[in-house]
Amino acid sequence: MSVITRFAPSPTGMLHIGGARTALFNYLYAKRHNGKFLLRIEDTDRERSTDEATAAILEGMEWLGLTADEKPLMQFSRAGRHTEVALDMVSRGTAFRCYATQEELQARRELGEEKRQAAKAEGISEDEKSTLLAEANDLLGPYRSPWRDGAPAPSEDAPYTIRLRAPDGGDRIVDDGVQGTVRIQASELDDMILLRADGTPTYMLAVVVDDHDMGVTHVIRGDDHLRNTFRQIPIYEAMGWDIPKYAHVPLIHGPDGAKLSKRHGALSTLAYREMGYLPEAMKAYLLRLGWSHGDQEIFTDDEAAALFDISGINKAPARLDLEKLGQINSHFMRQADDERLFGLLKPSLEAEKPLTEAETARIRAALPEMKDRGTTLPELAEAFAFLKDIRPIELNKKARKALKGEGLDRLAGLRDELQQLPQWSAETISSAIGSYCTAQDLSMGQVGPPLRAALTGGLPAPDIAPVLEWLGRDEAMGRIDDQIAQGRE
Repeated sequence: MSVITRFAPSPTGMLHIGGARTALFNYLYAKRHNGKFLLRIEDTDRERSTDEATAAILEGMEWLGLTADEKPLMQFSRAGRHTEVALDMVSRGTAFRCYATQEELQARRELGEEKRQAAKAEGISEDEKSTLLAEANDLLGPYRSPWRDGAPAPSEDAPYTIRLRAPDGGDRIVDDGVQGTVRIQASELDDMILLRADGTPTYMLAVVVDDHDMGVTHVIRGDDHLRNTFRQIPIYEAMGWDIPKYAHVPLIHGPDGAKLSKRHGALSTLAYREMGYLPEAMKAYLLRLGWSHGDQEIFTDDEAAALFDISGINKAPARLDLEKLGQINSHFMRQADDERLFGLLKPSLEAEKPLTEAETARIRAALPEMKDRGTTLPELAEAFAFLKDIRPIELNKKARKALKGEGLDRLAGLRDELQQLPQWSAETISSAIGSYCTAQDLSMGQVGPPLRAALTGGLPAPDIAPVLEWLGRDEAMGRIDDQIAQGRE
């Protein structure tokens, strides 16, 4: 059997990280088994579905590289097919026309609530209380329509809904790929609506029809849908269709164990892109949120596709850990191609103004050695601040202290040594600094601070010799001369 999975978001909001993880799991499972990964936009909620949300979902999927194997299916466009199936079920006797009105159903619920409140009254006997609670539960529990067994219509032109004839009794069992064997009583299921009184199909019907018609063999989704599975399987049975295998994944929680919310970082997937995370890092992190393969922490796309399996999904909810995400992002930034990484950094590098040619050349030269200077793209971009055109350089308190007295004299002496270099490279610069220290009986701890202060103003920077090389002879000597001149005024 060829494996076909699907991701079916509703375009009533952005693609959040929980949805992105669901999409990733479905994508990887299909790739692992050389199957198909499909995308369906469940836009049947016409009031809340928006084109903007649909576009954002598609953009988020594209950013993550979770490309569907076929053109996305828009669920609302299939309303005619959903109606066709509902009417077919009526002809089979597995669904029926129900003439209960919204007013009657509301009155039923209100009566049930009245009986529940009456059971709490003082002075009633235990028998009366038991009777009232039983009646309340019957009225407030799963609805079994009086028309399920063929009762006549109240009138020839009475409006109606089409409801599924729910299973009559016994256990209902789902063998779930993550949750194991899950069992409920059939009496817990209601005669749910398939077609509303206005003729529009419900979500429950549309999902099943679409999954069947798309050939979906495995449904991997959040465990908040587990209850829906018990309601959807009877539709498959009513139509004589093959039932897909289900795997319900625990939801993602915040670091405190509570349900994930915006205060924990439950942002849209594209928000993480704007925060400076790489798509491969986001995927590697989401993969480990609730799935494991031995002790391995970081997976490439190819490794994930080769190893992912439902059996590795944990039953316990995963906890969002932005510090861990940062570590993984830092790893993938170090692994990134220099040209691609520079392109990703450029928006942050140019947040205030466009880079000059000189700045671009310096940053490109430094990039291979400075990839480990941040956990996000903006953070890494900030590490290159000392390579921008910042003359006259602004000194922080520590840098000003390093350029006083003997520090300034040592900088001037080193300046003469550097000026004589025939070749400007980190190797020759390092050698010249070492020679100067030896000749003057100084340590690097005495020479380095004033030199670093003059070059960076106290901004964080790596080893001083590469810094001098990246800046270039003219820029480096200019910064040194600026501080010497200022110090001697």
